[in-house]
Amino acid sequence: MTSVNFQFAHPELLFLLLLLPLFALLKGKLGGAAALRFPSVGAATAAGGKPRNRAGGWLAALRLLALAALIVALARPQFGRGTTEVDASGIDIMLSIDVSGSMEALDFELNGQRANRLEVVKDVVAKFVEERPNDRIGILAFAGRPYLVSPLTLDHDWLLKRLKSVKIGQVEDGTAIGSAIVSASNHLKEQDAKSRIVILLTDGMNNSGAANPATAAEAAKALNIKIYTVGAGTRGEAPMPVTDQFGRKRFRMMEVDIDEETWQQVADDTGGQYFRATDTNSLERVYAEINELETTKRKLKKYENVDELFFYVLFPGLLLLGLERLLGETRLRRLP
Repeated sequence: MTSVNFQFAHPELLFLLLLLPLFALLKGKLGGAAALRFPSVGAATAAGGKPRNRAGGWLAALRLLALAALIVALARPQFGRGTTEVDASGIDIMLSIDVSGSMEALDFELNGQRANRLEVVKDVVAKFVEERPNDRIGILAFAGRPYLVSPLTLDHDWLLKRLKSVKIGQVEDGTAIGSAIVSASNHLKEQDAKSRIVILLTDGMNNSGAANPATAAEAAKALNIKIYTVGAGTRGEAPMPVTDQFGRKRFRMMEVDIDEETWQQVADDTGGQYFRATDTNSLERVYAEINELETTKRKLKKYENVDELFFYVLFPGLLLLGLERLLGETRLRRLP
């Protein structure tokens, strides 16, 4: 990544420019001592002819411009061209997110307001992505079947835009967790990363798709893919929005039924871990812990070339100063 920016090597010297108006003000108030004495105004008028009342003003302006240019030159204006090379960490991560209907349950909070599980998960996942700038990350959503939201990429700005587009109801309802594991593993298996990880979040149990979660986990293990599983949802019952026959939205308490035993086994078999998140805070802690477990070293190479510009300001400043001296000694010269 290459960037070009204008800068000053010594920007603090630019504060000297603030002294120039004060210098001009004091110079104008003090003025200069009279060069000749005349007994009367009439005699002075006759002797001097037409006065050049603007001569001093022109010379003062040239002097101030010259000083301003010299101050800017001392601050050393520069064009900096910086190049930053970022090495990928070697860790590829597929984020598998449950988008079944039960993810509409309102047992989480976002910014102090009650929110459904999916909206909170998207917020937490976005923060997780921002914490891992050097990882290739992809997103897979699943309900009755899995579908790819984003392939593995280092373009996390684009990835986060795709994450925002994830909604409930984009595919048929259900919870095809086994198929989600198979699909995520297929997207990872062709990569030559040193570490390949699936972080699978669900709020239920496998009830759709042809693949069995345990069998899918065995296949992932054979590919050296580690799976972290996350069960999302409060314990007991959670409020679920439903629409009655008159189109009115109501809330109905529904049992939270997560197959924790299976998700624990899937994680154990592949070398990962199982986590349970019962509210927003615990969900944030889960992804923070996974972030710590899968640490990476950031490799940055920075190069910077600087073009000095002070000559382009110094020479005009010296020319203005020379012009002021020249005019002061010739055309705009005052009588001694």
